[in-house]
Amino acid sequence: MKFWAGVTDNDWYAFLAQRRPDEVNFWQPSGRAPFTSLPPGTPFLFKLKRPHNHIAGGGAFVRFVTVPFALCWDAFGERNGAPTRAGLEGLLRPLVPEWQGDRTPIGCTILSNPFFLPRDAWIEAPPAWKSNIVQGKTFDTATADGAGLWQDVADRLAARALIETDAKSLVMPTAYGAEFLTRARLGQGAFRILVTEAYRRRCAITGENVLPVLEAAHIQPFASAGPHGVHNGLLLRSDFHKLFDTGLVTITPDHVIEVSPAIREEFHNGKAYYRLHGQKMAVVPNAPIDRPDPRLLAWHNQHVYRG
Repeated sequence: MKFWAGVTDNDWYAFLAQRRPDEVNFWQPSGRAPFTSLPPGTPFLFKLKRPHNHIAGGGAFVRFVTVPFALCWDAFGERNGAPTRAGLEGLLRPLVPEWQGDRTPIGCTILSNPFFLPRDAWIEAPPAWKSNIVQGKTFDTATADGAGLWQDVADRLAARALIETDAKSLVMPTAYGAEFLTRARLGQGAFRILVTEAYRRRCAITGENVLPVLEAAHIQPFASAGPHGVHNGLLLRSDFHKLFDTGLVTITPDHVIEVSPAIREEFHNGKAYYRLHGQKMAVVPNAPIDRPDPRLLAWHNQHVYRG
C-alpha cells in the first residue's frame, strides 16, 4: 500500500489538534498538488517541520482541488487551520506573490477522519526522510521504511482506539478510489467542494455561474438518512436551494425540472420559476459516479415535493 507524508506547518497542526474536526483542509498557496496519482482514501500523514521532526497524525485523502480563496474559507472555516478569515488571509498573503483577494486560487488537499497523536506518541521520521524534502514523500509498505512507518502508525491508532470513546474516527479507510467517495462520511466542507466541482461551478437548474450565490444541496437530507456523497448533491442557486428543500421545486429521476403549483397558490407569483417547469437540468456532472442518484431524486419527489 502506498501512502503520503506531507510536510506540515507546526502552528496549523497545533491549532487543529486542539479542535479535532471531522475534516481538514491541508492548503497550499499554489494551485498544483505536491503529489501525483493519489486515489481517494489514501492515508495522508502529517510530518511536522523542525524542530519537531516527527509524524504526528494524518487523515484520509479525499481530493486535491484549486478554488478561490473565498470558497476555501466558506467551505472549511476554522478547519483551514486558522480561527478567522482574516487570520487565514494573513497566513496566505506572504506566500502568494500576486494576491487577488477573494479570487486568489488556493490549492486544497481535503482530508477526512483526521487524527492527532498525543506528544508522547509521535513517530520519529524514518531514515528515508531527507532534510531537503520540502513538500512531502510517498511511502510504500512493500519497502522496509514504508512498512515500518505504517506499522508504527497502526500501533498508535490501535492503542488510542482502546481509550477513545469514538474509535471509528481513528480507523483508516479500507476502500480506495471511487468506492471510498461513495462509502465515506464526507465532511460538510468536502461535500460542498466536491459538489461545486462536479457541477463545474454552475447551478444544476439554471446554469448560473456566479459562485457566491451557489450552494451545495442534499437531495435526501443527512438527517433523513441521506448519504453524504456527491451523488446525493445538487449545486443550486440559493433561491432554488430553498425552494428545493421546502418541496416547491424538484428534479425527476430522468433529470426533468418540476415546479410546484403551490408557488402560484401561496405567493401569487413565480413566473421566473415556472418557465423552467418541464425543462431538463442545465448541468449534469460528467462523471457517472457524481450524477444525482435516481433513487434519491425519486425519494425527494415522493416525500418532499408538493406537486
